[in-house]
Amino acid sequence: MLKLLHSRSQGRAPWPACLGLGVLLLASAQAWANPAAAAGGASASHAAQGARVLQPPAKPAPAAPSSSNPATPSASAKHDVAVRGYAVPIGGALKSDNEEVWGRIVALAGGKGARFVVFGTASEDPEASAKQAIEMLHRRGAVAEALPVAPKFGWVDLNKVVRDPALINKVKNARGVFFTGGSQERIVDVLMPGGHATPMLEAIWEVYRKGGVVAGTSAGAAIMSTVMFRDAPSVINIMKGKWVEGKQIDRGLGFVGPDLFVDQHFLKRGRFGRMIPLMMAKGYKLGLGVDENTAAIIHGDEVEIIGGKGALLVDLNDVKTDPTLGAFNLTQARLNYLDHGDRYNLKTRLTLPSAVKLRGDKLDPSSPDYKPYYTEPVFHLDMLGDSTISNSMNYLIDSRFAEIRGLTFDAASKAGDPVAELGFLFRIYKGRGSFAWSTDENGPEEYTVINVYLDITPVRMPIPIYSTWPGPGRSSPPAGERDGAQ
Repeated sequence: MLKLLHSRSQGRAPWPACLGLGVLLLASAQAWANPAAAAGGASASHAAQGARVLQPPAKPAPAAPSSSNPATPSASAKHDVAVRGYAVPIGGALKSDNEEVWGRIVALAGGKGARFVVFGTASEDPEASAKQAIEMLHRRGAVAEALPVAPKFGWVDLNKVVRDPALINKVKNARGVFFTGGSQERIVDVLMPGGHATPMLEAIWEVYRKGGVVAGTSAGAAIMSTVMFRDAPSVINIMKGKWVEGKQIDRGLGFVGPDLFVDQHFLKRGRFGRMIPLMMAKGYKLGLGVDENTAAIIHGDEVEIIGGKGALLVDLNDVKTDPTLGAFNLTQARLNYLDHGDRYNLKTRLTLPSAVKLRGDKLDPSSPDYKPYYTEPVFHLDMLGDSTISNSMNYLIDSRFAEIRGLTFDAASKAGDPVAELGFLFRIYKGRGSFAWSTDENGPEEYTVINVYLDITPVRMPIPIYSTWPGPGRSSPPAGERDGAQ
């Protein structure tokens, strides 16, 4: 596991190398569809490092409509109309004292006295969930009320309530719409059943087009793309291709437009592992993963990150895949870690770091003045762990190493699973245009990382992955001790 970063002025302890078991697992992991290549993998990797030439980002072409994208004309047609409003996906676990996020939502809607409607639709307890959000908005000077639009309200006829003129007028008279967390499929099923927008959803779009705010946390953020994860708690299952249209994947409401995919609880739950396969399947080139207690303010092509942590920007414009490997794989995915206060332009694909970062240090591996801090190698046994991807990016850019590697696999695969032994090797590496800004002005070192690259390769992880140590003088473990981890 990775330790917290310490400031340069305080002295940062080296992160543990995790090399013991990591080296053994990497040595035993074979290429999923090409075992012979695994034997020469190490030498090939070193050769590739010496010859690697990465091109600077090209201007992206407009995304073509995809027949596999489940967005319907009634939903996607909204993007043909100029949108003046603000989409605010929040990564979940939003704290009541996060003044920056709560206060900014209210300010964008007009400040003190701004009217909000709150949808507790996704929640198991929509009344309590909406009440909590209303209280937070009231504290910041807004006027908010909950609408009784939730499957868990057994006394509500949902078909009628989404067409109720009085409730629809409440939406139209609001300057902000807030969706609470829960199960995102409930929101979509109620407001856009069968892919057809209801009058209430049309009213929400009207608020948004006129310059209002559409904000949502957790499930309320998941609905922001034209495609969303409906119910996909297992990241590695998505990587293994275990997903079905309409079950794990479904339509979203599309407030961020057709070209950006958004996910939430992102760094905390390692969800970049599920985002990238979906983006590739649906033709997305840009993805934004917002972490917990953090929000992204999306207005036109501009993205601003605010709140407690940060977000990961995934750029697949230059990726390549090898279909002969027989499982999900890619090379040259481009990753940016956007910290709180950073901005990103979706059209130019340029990052503007926060003012505090610009006052700090610039870490440029191509500069003769580059003096990285970290000197210990790192190997991760769970790349999908809590914030492992962002910690790895921070460590890499401030270390003397060209790359960091790690694995992910399912040690609890069920018997009979044809892909039980399928795991994935991650290679995060520096390339052309890799650099960062860092600062310890606010305490522990904080980073904004630009243009770090990612390759993902399928590997075979033998099951069991371990067995009991045989002990002195024994060639194998005693009977009953050989099963290891299943």
